[in-house]
Amino acid sequence: MISEVQELLDQYVAWVKDKSVLREVADSVEITTPYLDRHNDYLQIYAKREEDSFILTDDGYTIGDLKMSGCRLESPKRQALLKMTLNGFGVQLHDSCLQVKASAGNFSLRKHNLIQAMLAVNDLFYLAELLLDHEVALRSTGEATADDED
Repeated sequence: MISEVQELLDQYVAWVKDKSVLREVADSVEITTPYLDRHNDYLQIYAKREEDSFILTDDGYTIGDLKMSGCRLESPKRQALLKMTLNGFGVQLHDSCLQVKASAGNFSLRKHNLIQAMLAVNDLFYLAELLLDHEVALRSTGEATADDED
């Protein structure tokens, strides 16, 4: 059974490689991944050489998309939640860009962590906005919310 599962894992790795597209953009390489965001768009990240390492970034896509969708990230509570989520993946926030520094030895892991962080931040805050909108709607109709029942 191990060899069968190993074959399936090998097929998955081949699928990821086959579905990933590289394109040179200025001084970076754009990596289009097979992973989808909430709009069903392929996630894209950028790799830029920095001496003997790479900077991997979403180029501001994740935070920019949330802001364009009306999600407010300015409150101290939301900033703390964002920081905690990013820290869990070892990802930093620089000028609204999610980014990590990678070496040739840990490039795959850092790329994976950046993609996971992009998906987690997007889901976390977008779902929080939907729940907030739902709660506001309930309050406007006079229905009880979870906060009201405490």
